[in-house]
Amino acid sequence: MKAALIQMTAGDDPAVNLIKTLRYVAEAAAQGATLICTPEVTNCVSQDRARQQDVLQLEQDDITLSALCAEAARLGVWLSVGSLAVKTGDADGRFANRSFLIGPDGVIVARYDKIHMFDVTVSDTESYRESAGYRPGDRAVLARMPDAALGLSICYDLRFAQLHRDLAQAGADILLVPSAFSPVTGAAHWHTLLRARAIETGCFVLAAAQTGTHAAGSGRPRQTYGHSLAVDPWGTVLADAGTEPGVTMVDLDLALVSQSRGRVPSLRHDRPYLDPQ
Repeated sequence: MKAALIQMTAGDDPAVNLIKTLRYVAEAAAQGATLICTPEVTNCVSQDRARQQDVLQLEQDDITLSALCAEAARLGVWLSVGSLAVKTGDADGRFANRSFLIGPDGVIVARYDKIHMFDVTVSDTESYRESAGYRPGDRAVLARMPDAALGLSICYDLRFAQLHRDLAQAGADILLVPSAFSPVTGAAHWHTLLRARAIETGCFVLAAAQTGTHAAGSGRPRQTYGHSLAVDPWGTVLADAGTEPGVTMVDLDLALVSQSRGRVPSLRHDRPYLDPQ
């Protein structure tokens, strides 16, 4: 399988971001990708809730989603939209951070709402409260292509190993981890965590990422780490996109999944145990 990781620097205008995204998707398809992956919050990177209320839409009205469905059908590719920030209609006004897998016919095959909210204080000057603006999901999602099963997760989910183990034990061959990682935690943990999830599960891991400085209008600009990564089931890094926006191509030999799990069959070795005292 030939896959593509799209790395981009999205701003807070979905229409502008869509132009960039469509260009990258077409470039990836022209290079032969059959699975194309975009990063977290492909449509809008913003921490300004008022701005988000102005520009975000319900899923059925979202211009990015409808355009990417049409483009997947035009190009005949599988398209993982890492996530879109979408309105939910909830009374508290919170959005969903929602991932989509679109088939080559343009039909949405799977949806996944990010489960784990990024509520952290990285430093004295950098903190996030994702749950203030987004409602968490409550369901793990496995999506199937003809040749592979995909386990869906988003960014901060990466730190929760059991989610990815559950996805692998349910049949995932590839774990998708689209992200907009903090530069501080990215430099410290990104490569290690992605390699660990691959090694623990015997899955390929594909992590398309946001990168650079994101314009935010009147809001506070945001920085993201970049380094979109592809890791094989043995933990070998196949591709690292660095920090520049663009398309990174990678070839996936899916036979490596069964080979790696045969060498270390830990997914079959779970045992019950008593809770710690």
